[in-house]
Amino acid sequence: MASEEKLMSKKKPAFPVSEMLNAYLKNYNRNIKNSIYYDDLLRFQGSVTVYDKNEEDTLWVRTYYSQFDREEIDRNLKKIYTMLHSDGNDQSIPFLNVDAIDYCTFGNSKPFRIKIRNILNDNYTYFYVKKTDASRIYGLELEHILSPHNMNFLVYKDTLIEEHIAGIPGDDFIRDFLPKCTELEKAQIAKEFVKFKERCLVRLLGDMRSYNYVITPTHDFDHIVYKIRAIDFDQQSFEGNLKVYNLQFMKENFKMTEMVGKKLQNDSIQQYKIEERSFMAKRMITAPKRTLRLIKCMKADTISFPENVELLKTHLIKYVGDVKFKDCKNMGEILETILAFVKRNYLDISNKELF
Repeated sequence: MASEEKLMSKKKPAFPVSEMLNAYLKNYNRNIKNSIYYDDLLRFQGSVTVYDKNEEDTLWVRTYYSQFDREEIDRNLKKIYTMLHSDGNDQSIPFLNVDAIDYCTFGNSKPFRIKIRNILNDNYTYFYVKKTDASRIYGLELEHILSPHNMNFLVYKDTLIEEHIAGIPGDDFIRDFLPKCTELEKAQIAKEFVKFKERCLVRLLGDMRSYNYVITPTHDFDHIVYKIRAIDFDQQSFEGNLKVYNLQFMKENFKMTEMVGKKLQNDSIQQYKIEERSFMAKRMITAPKRTLRLIKCMKADTISFPENVELLKTHLIKYVGDVKFKDCKNMGEILETILAFVKRNYLDISNKELF
């Protein structure tokens, strides 16, 4: 198995939001007006380490602000919450409290995690404040369009607001829950892993190591249904190595990949891959304008380096055998070629092998 160092670049830069992408976001109500920026949250005066229930470092720190800054920040964070989860009406703000503002220095996005509590019933939820990055925004939108899951996020100039995605972190699940699953549950998780792997590969969402996705168990009559969702979209169409987009080459996913080999036959794996590609094609067909507009933005944008584009084209031509990738000039055109292939095969009902 290739090492992580060889698979991925050491550092991915943040790409600015273009005017065309900004217009797209406005058209689909992803844009907001607010008086707080990501940089405003960096003004904290101190912090303490946040530990989990086992007294282990979570890599998050709890921040503290001066009284003047905290009052202003709290007011604006409550306003953001109402815009993200409701209609932005101020009537509910008196019943909200900002319980915590946590900061994470791990990873590219260095997000702030905001805990909002309803003081009337103590229910609480989270959202995240990050620096905008065009590739991350494309990743969120593609997830919204092509996956079974709706994505709730907002953009304000250089600040990105993301809704919290609930679930058990993949690394925690693999370590603590997977060994306790029944054989039938393991087979169902293996199926979902194959479909999740196919969706990430086809739409070029990279770096899906186990801590970058969550597993959500849902009780359904007499059994539990497990679903897998991406929670990190930094590596959308950036890397040139095709293996970065294939979950089986991430060492953190070894136990999941091993389980697929034990629980599923090749015919079943192929069936689930076809099912996922067909689902993605249906999503594109039901939202044709949105898909075309987003891909048009990507084609006019720069979200990777030229050497990454050339390397990915080479890998795709070798792996898929389709010379159409040779004419692609950027990541947007590469993704357009892949999605056109998926859609065409679905309409032809031929379900030819892509990857």
